[in-house]
Amino acid sequence: MTIFRGTFLDTPEDPFTGGTLRADVDAGLLVEDGVIRERAPYAELRRRHPAEEVVDLTGGVVLPGFVDTHVHFPQVRVIGGLGMPLLDWLERCALPEEARMADLGYATGVAADFVRGLASAGTTSALVFGAHYAPAVDALFTEAARVGVRVTSGLVVSDRLLRPELLTGPAQAYDDSIALAKRWHGVGRSRYAVIPRFALSCTDGLLASCAAVLAEVPDALATSHVNENPREIATVAELCDGRSYVETYWASGLLGPRTVLAHNVHPTDAELALLADAGSAVAHCPTSNAALGSGLFPLARHLSYGVRVALGSDVGAGTGFSLLKEGLQAYFAQQLLGPDGHPLSPAHLLHLATSAGAAALDLPDVGDLSVGQSFDAQWLRPAPGSPLDVGLAHTADGEEALARVFALGTAADVRAVWVSGEQVDLAPPRPGDLEVVAG
Repeated sequence: MTIFRGTFLDTPEDPFTGGTLRADVDAGLLVEDGVIRERAPYAELRRRHPAEEVVDLTGGVVLPGFVDTHVHFPQVRVIGGLGMPLLDWLERCALPEEARMADLGYATGVAADFVRGLASAGTTSALVFGAHYAPAVDALFTEAARVGVRVTSGLVVSDRLLRPELLTGPAQAYDDSIALAKRWHGVGRSRYAVIPRFALSCTDGLLASCAAVLAEVPDALATSHVNENPREIATVAELCDGRSYVETYWASGLLGPRTVLAHNVHPTDAELALLADAGSAVAHCPTSNAALGSGLFPLARHLSYGVRVALGSDVGAGTGFSLLKEGLQAYFAQQLLGPDGHPLSPAHLLHLATSAGAAALDLPDVGDLSVGQSFDAQWLRPAPGSPLDVGLAHTADGEEALARVFALGTAADVRAVWVSGEQVDLAPPRPGDLEVVAG
């Protein structure tokens, strides 16, 4: 057993329904076999367990590992394509890079960059858009398993409007998806997700094929995009006989409590009601929505209908892996919406980045640092003298400390990460890295 000592901040109770931030200063977590067995003031825990190893995380704060509910594996190397709306960005930046995933050697290198990017930003669980090529998806799962990050992913499928090399027919999509699921679903920390890219690029026949995979793979998830851009929405309506975007997924049997749809910036009231009835969740991706000019996310409307919401980075239209940045941008967006927005506290931001994401991904054992939960955690310890270090040294309470973490923190402040009690290697050496030698 190991005692982790530090300041722990988490949201075991939903702040959108009356919960508050839990902040324990100089506390201890007793971890055995990757599970939190006790949580108490450090001095008290140490008296009960005087012989156990202590990992000292004082200075900085310990948060649950972040849960990213929408991120694209093939797009890590095209982050920063600014100045374009969605469909232009896809054509010029994302899709050419996704076509390169046909080269397994290239895809394997991208997988290493991608998984390292997640872990180094404090993300321990993610719902990942895989690639359009099954061997590349294998490479992603292999790297995630090696590093230890929890990844739910799968084959991305489309059969119209995209580059020809990215298209897959319904029968091939089904066969490749089932084969991947048999290799990876429920193996270690990996799970399978059914991923039609978006209704714009999927015929009814392909969506039906996706639903068939979902029905055949027990506890698989489903994810796609919805209502991101007005031009996209209008085209979906033309292609789908006037059905709304959400209705296209519902009609195919892809909506349910294990479904996460990304964006939903421009939903109708009827679509929100349908999502709520299905129990589906929405991944809010605020930096992507801002960078592509997609719009401001109507969080208050989602909450009023009872639609579950969590955060996604949407790399690579999003501007990085850090959910601290996404949380801060979400805060800005809701402030700008004024009466139509939902004011967000630091506790709301942490909830959206952790426990809300865990609920959306059906990961009941992660998302907070309660007894009985997996020890999926991150230690943020800013550099001495940095603005965040100064800010944390002059905070009155946990809420204020958390506000400064979201306002000032970056992935560079993440000093250590654990998944199921196992510390993740955040920076494995690569050829060309600087080597310091004696003499």
